[in-house]
Amino acid sequence: MNEFAGIFRDTRKHLMNGVSHMIPFVVTGGILMAVAVMAYGQGGVPPEGTWMATLWTFGSTALNLMVPVLSAYIAASIADRAGICPGFVGGMISINVGAGFLGGIVTGLLGGVVCYYLKKVKVPKALSSIMPIMIIPIVGSLVTMGFMQYILGAPIAGIMDGMTKVMEHLGNGNKVILGAVCGLLAGFDFGGPFNKVAYTFGVATVSAGVYTYAGPMAVTMTAPPLGCALAAFLAKKKFTQEEREAAKSAVAMGCVGITEGAIPFAANDPLRVIPSTMIGAAVGGAVGYLFNITNPVAWSGLIMLPVLGNPIGFLISLAAAVGVTAGLIILLKKDITESAEDTDGDNLEIDLSFE
Repeated sequence: MNEFAGIFRDTRKHLMNGVSHMIPFVVTGGILMAVAVMAYGQGGVPPEGTWMATLWTFGSTALNLMVPVLSAYIAASIADRAGICPGFVGGMISINVGAGFLGGIVTGLLGGVVCYYLKKVKVPKALSSIMPIMIIPIVGSLVTMGFMQYILGAPIAGIMDGMTKVMEHLGNGNKVILGAVCGLLAGFDFGGPFNKVAYTFGVATVSAGVYTYAGPMAVTMTAPPLGCALAAFLAKKKFTQEEREAAKSAVAMGCVGITEGAIPFAANDPLRVIPSTMIGAAVGGAVGYLFNITNPVAWSGLIMLPVLGNPIGFLISLAAAVGVTAGLIILLKKDITESAEDTDGDNLEIDLSFE
């Protein structure tokens, strides 16, 4: 029991291990996608058959690996090399069921704990040699994937369906409340299922020729990475060196509407960062409706300014959202201690033995 409690006392260390390995995938994927969108110049995914579409595919491939890598190295922090396979495949299932990076954190912790205790099982000598290469990875993977597929998958799908219906109902009522709800969803999981509910609803309204929802949506999708980056620039002592470096790429991703730029910050400190991004994006969405921002393209980011209706209102709404997000993060986060900084970046040491 003490060992189990010790694992979760070190949750921050495990998360930081996952984040430090995930950041290169976020940066590489996000920057490649950002370049593709900026080169296209019309917002959204570039058309197939162009070099910009190929670049977008390269970037999205790297970005799609971030959740499995996050999950794998959280598990590895707990169970050493034995946790990598269950963590990685658990992260893949998390993507398949639409659980996003939050699901990846769950599968990383679960896979790590399962493999940690499987390593302690006493087996006959005849089986000891195949435990680390067959039994532990297979059993750990089945438990992790099964939990995500059959226990979390259905509730996530049900929640997404329910939230879509709520959005449709709000669309016929108070627009300011709709904007706030859109922000809460967009600022919660950054490309995950809740974020996708808000985005999908925006695509549907634009397809129907209604542009008043996609305008505030652009604010809510743009604000989280920019707010996290601003906080990292203003309060350097509250962020690790890798987070401060990730802030630079978060600016680029925010400018082209890639909300995933906030994930390194949220994965490292979810209890402080996620409420901040939710509240900030909610403020931006509500203010965006007050300014009656319109957007004929279901995309976000500063690159959308030329096509927006009331671009000044967009900038004011975005400034409010980014300011609230950054302010709350700075208020809630504590200074990074020297020991915590040492568990990140180049100083990170991971024992990859099975012993």
